[in-house]
Amino acid sequence: MRIGVLTGGGDCPGLNAVIRAVVRKGVSVYGHEFVGFRDGWRGPIDGLTSPLGVQEVRGILPRGGTILGSSRTNPFKMDGGVEKIEANLKDLGIDALIAIGGEDTLGVATKLHEHGVHVVGVPKTIDNDLNATDFTFGFDTAVNVAMEAIDRLHTTAESHHRALIVEVMGRHAGWIALHAGMAGGANVILIPEVPFDIEKVCEYVESRFESHYSPILVVSEGATPAEGTMVLADGELDSFGHVRLGGIGMVLEKEIEKRTGKEARTTVLGHIQRGGTPTARDRWLATRFGLHAIDAVNDGDWGTMVALRGTEIDRVPLGDATTVLKLVDPHLYAEAEVFFG
Repeated sequence: MRIGVLTGGGDCPGLNAVIRAVVRKGVSVYGHEFVGFRDGWRGPIDGLTSPLGVQEVRGILPRGGTILGSSRTNPFKMDGGVEKIEANLKDLGIDALIAIGGEDTLGVATKLHEHGVHVVGVPKTIDNDLNATDFTFGFDTAVNVAMEAIDRLHTTAESHHRALIVEVMGRHAGWIALHAGMAGGANVILIPEVPFDIEKVCEYVESRFESHYSPILVVSEGATPAEGTMVLADGELDSFGHVRLGGIGMVLEKEIEKRTGKEARTTVLGHIQRGGTPTARDRWLATRFGLHAIDAVNDGDWGTMVALRGTEIDRVPLGDATTVLKLVDPHLYAEAEVFFG
């Protein structure tokens, strides 16, 4: 079988581990041949390929990013995009596709499966918001990067008697903020699922200063105040219709200074969370996803995604992963609130 592999959406640590596992097992166990598609869905649309054999995947396990490149290309927003994919797959003799990505990439994969394309999905997002899987790879690395930043900021906050705000990724789901904030000993955690009361946030800040310590606030980029306003870096939309978020940390900084009279500073981690070598857990999870994804292809189990359930890797329909986002449960956020202030 001749199999295409692509990585779409935002890059994250662990993508190369999936590619490596797919190729190593696919070649050595099943005798399949692989073709790498460049830059997400742009690859099969424009016929952009690269060799993908055992030699090409040597040494990539600890590397961040993706050797195949990525993009946020949406073929369903392009004239003739789907037809171009179908024609190029036929011309290249591709029997099946393994799509590695998050909500948007796998959403395209789901639609292409409905068009008759043989596709299997692998869940990837540092936000950990894909449904039907307990965890996605890349998340653990992002949390550890954020936690280390919080650890370092504690000493600066204490030295200068400032409130320090750490803005982390999380458009609709606050998993990174919740996990990193709890692990790093944050005094306030703000997530998209729970609109915040700025007056209450300032009460927590003042309470922390009254105890002769300086507060650390961890906020998801998609967190919004209770009145429902959305803070945006700009009004641009990507090809999947998502507004580019950012700037909530700076808004909080100004509000805290105005309302409390205390100095505040914001650190936006941004793409730092995506880069660099994956943690051991992400390498382990990504490798297992890759091994099971090639099993699904070999079995002809099209339209499925590999998913972590407890300690086992299962297969679920692609639609189960993309129809509804996995959000932070209120009771988990309530656990963290014990440490606020």
